[in-house]
Amino acid sequence: MESVTGQRVGYIRVSSLDQSSKRQTEALLASGTINRFFEDRISGRSRAERPALNECIKYLRDGDELVVSSIDRLARSLIDLRTLVDEITDKGVTVYFLHENLRFTHGGTDARSNLMLSILGSFAEFERAIIRERQAEGIALAQKAGKYRGRKRALTSEQIDNARSQIEAGESKAEVARRMGVARSTLYTALRRDTNPLI
Repeated sequence: MESVTGQRVGYIRVSSLDQSSKRQTEALLASGTINRFFEDRISGRSRAERPALNECIKYLRDGDELVVSSIDRLARSLIDLRTLVDEITDKGVTVYFLHENLRFTHGGTDARSNLMLSILGSFAEFERAIIRERQAEGIALAQKAGKYRGRKRALTSEQIDNARSQIEAGESKAEVARRMGVARSTLYTALRRDTNPLI
């Protein structure tokens, strides 16, 4: 392991609330001392849906090393991967992917690592696309056979009507969502779907 002048910080992401982060945690600890962990427990497609990642990037300082179990835990697309690695290394932070054994530093001139990052990022993105396609095909077949009813809606029609009345009365959507115990994005989606059932 290269010498680190600052802290070694671990970032973990699991795709659902019931998925365990134990394996990622163990892998990070096996790589050496981890001074602080940040963990997102959601399959967020955007940075806004990954608060721990944003907090982690703000926390990192020049000389630190960010340790991630694999590239697909940090990024959801090749563009996202490249942007994140550049943003983090521009702070003087080293990014280390354990599974791929790749390390990136600010101004790094390792052409092999940069090539591998692009190749592996492309494969991870392609694999996710294949999985989504298979899921869509499976759902379509189940619907055709009358065995798929879709995910249970987070809000009932009555709750959506109630929320709309509160919003029309001047309440903010964020406040209404908080009171109802759902994320703002869930409320926004429910309101749009209620207006357009095809969504």
